[in-house]
Amino acid sequence: MTQVDFFQRKLDDKRRLTIPTELRERFASGAVITRGFGNYLHLYPKDFWEQVVEPKLEGDVLDERTADLNVQFRMGKIEQALDGKQGRITLEQHLLEYAGIDRDVSAISVGNKYWRIMAADMG
Repeated sequence: MTQVDFFQRKLDDKRRLTIPTELRERFASGAVITRGFGNYLHLYPKDFWEQVVEPKLEGDVLDERTADLNVQFRMGKIEQALDGKQGRITLEQHLLEYAGIDRDVSAISVGNKYWRIMAADMG
């Protein structure tokens, strides 16, 4: 499988982001989109979210850092499947507003595990 470290796309009128063909197999289980640490979004393959991220969020419920991470990643979190042959996911308006994304999007791989989605002019 070809490694894709960076891609740029233009959202369509329905706020859909087309995932590159080379990455669609990675999202066969679905996609999880969350707020990032800054004014950007995180795009995770659903199986990676469930196996790696979710267990990290299950830490001590009385630990403030764990609570803060849960708020950060769960507020506005969406899960969805790619829409078949087109390989698209819909980005909710509230997430686009959080990240300051209008139509032009840049996606950068983070450790070849997930992607940071941001306005193309921020990259």
